[in-house]
Amino acid sequence: MKLLLDTHIWLWSVANSERLSRRLFRAINDPRNELWISPISTWEIVLLYEKGRLKLADGPESWVQKAMSLAPLREAPVTQEIALATRSITLPHRDPADRLLAATALIHGLTLVTADRILGRTKQIPILLNH
Repeated sequence: MKLLLDTHIWLWSVANSERLSRRLFRAINDPRNELWISPISTWEIVLLYEKGRLKLADGPESWVQKAMSLAPLREAPVTQEIALATRSITLPHRDPADRLLAATALIHGLTLVTADRILGRTKQIPILLNH
């Protein structure tokens, strides 16, 4: 399975794995699964850090570099096709980061891994919910 980690799932998988359900923990740690990260998640981490909502001892640059070295993560590039696909994604809220992540999953054929139950309601892409 190809798993696109939502920002909070990526954060939890690195620093707070007890917040992950057993099912999600197993899926993330299963070597048969590919783990994907979007640069949109890195951008969200930067924003959270700058707003003081996320504490990172050495800042986001160090955290991302370390997190990328801990697991075999593939980067899902944000492309023109993805930006245009955001128009066809129907989400119950207007969060631009979620629209980009959902469009990334759609275009790259990925399953979006999230704890966001609202985002989990979309039927346009496969979702693996943390529950």
